[in-house]
Amino acid sequence: MNVQSSRPKGPAVWLDMDQQALDDAYDQEVYAPNRAIVVQRRHAASERARARLGAPKRVAYGPTEVEALDIFDCGVRNAPINVFVHGGAWRRNKAQDYALNAEPLVRAGAYSVILDFINVDEAGGDLFPMYDQVRRGIAWVARNAESFGGDANRIYLSAHSSGSHLAGCFLTRGWREENLPPDIVKGAVLLSGMYDLKPVRMSKRSSYVSFTDRMEELLSAQRHLEGLNAPLILGIGTCETPEFQRQSRDFAEAVRAAGKPAELIVGDGYNHFELLETLANPYGLMGRAMFEQMKLMTKFE
Repeated sequence: MNVQSSRPKGPAVWLDMDQQALDDAYDQEVYAPNRAIVVQRRHAASERARARLGAPKRVAYGPTEVEALDIFDCGVRNAPINVFVHGGAWRRNKAQDYALNAEPLVRAGAYSVILDFINVDEAGGDLFPMYDQVRRGIAWVARNAESFGGDANRIYLSAHSSGSHLAGCFLTRGWREENLPPDIVKGAVLLSGMYDLKPVRMSKRSSYVSFTDRMEELLSAQRHLEGLNAPLILGIGTCETPEFQRQSRDFAEAVRAAGKPAELIVGDGYNHFELLETLANPYGLMGRAMFEQMKLMTKFE
């Protein structure tokens, strides 16, 4: 999909992109005009999942109202745990919007934990409060897994878009900041994320994120691979923006160059939002990868 072909090209500001192309490459709706329809599907599917599973256990991991997480109980003691970090351009979405991810995990005998956290607008343009809350939410799960029946030795992460950015930061530095074991996360499936903030800072996202040199450096997971210990599965769709595709490709290459495991899965014909739908399906492109990583696939084969 070439959204730039009908206009004159300006001076290059990032790689071969002019400013408009870079801005478009960090604006999902330019490349995924059906976003609203896919989001509507996700919300409806999440409502159906909650109706079937029952309301999740809502637990606070911090002092403010938003610092809470939803735990979907699989009814099995010492079962593996999947923690999901949602996306939304750092600006939108809530844990309740993603209950559809929980149902296949619960049916396969795993706990599904979905985090809520502040958004960047509420944080005054600062990404650090978001990262801090995601970090503490995951740490709460690690320290309190036994309280809800989970196995602290089998914690996995899944995430999408800006949630993958925040999860990547936890995987490369957050575990250390929380004084957790290096291998506290046994594997992660990160869809359509951002792992170096330099080009993001140069895009129109800087209109609502107050980027600083410190933020760019500390919250760019690709610059802190020495702290990465979990095997990664990265996913992108061929209909995503060129920058979101490049970010995951470059991250996968950098992780492998550092001698660490990273698999890149490319979904033909999927855009940014459609790819996420496959995570909630144990037979879907990313769902199958997640279930295999968690050693749950025998339930569905």
